[in-house]
Amino acid sequence: MLRATFAASPAALALALAGCAAPPLALEQERTYRVEWIGVLPVERSYLTITFGADDRAYGTGGCNHWFAGYGVEGEILRFSQVGSTRRLCEPEVMEQEQRFFESLRQVRRWDLSPLDELRLWPEQGKPIRLKVEQG
Repeated sequence: MLRATFAASPAALALALAGCAAPPLALEQERTYRVEWIGVLPVERSYLTITFGADDRAYGTGGCNHWFAGYGVEGEILRFSQVGSTRRLCEPEVMEQEQRFFESLRQVRRWDLSPLDELRLWPEQGKPIRLKVEQG
């Protein structure tokens, strides 16, 4: 029986494996995402968004008010600073959902993309905020 042995240099092996590796994910800046779920609850009766600015500021609509916060991202780690917002008064259900959204942003610790191409913002424990890219 004939046995073949292949010897490859470490550099050649590294090049071969690098061709198989996927590029690391990057959080897209200057793109607006529509919030579809906050933890276990779907977004209802309002329109919530997040845009990650290139200046390390996130902003969007909270359903009633415009909001803004600093953010920091390093790999899959994501943190928001204190959330600020305008102070309009809306229907109680919309205001409650907006406050849940702001509180959920404060709890975010990491992000990823789901197999369905949803952006997911994960707290340390529990279900994520789930978002889709805003079309148009």
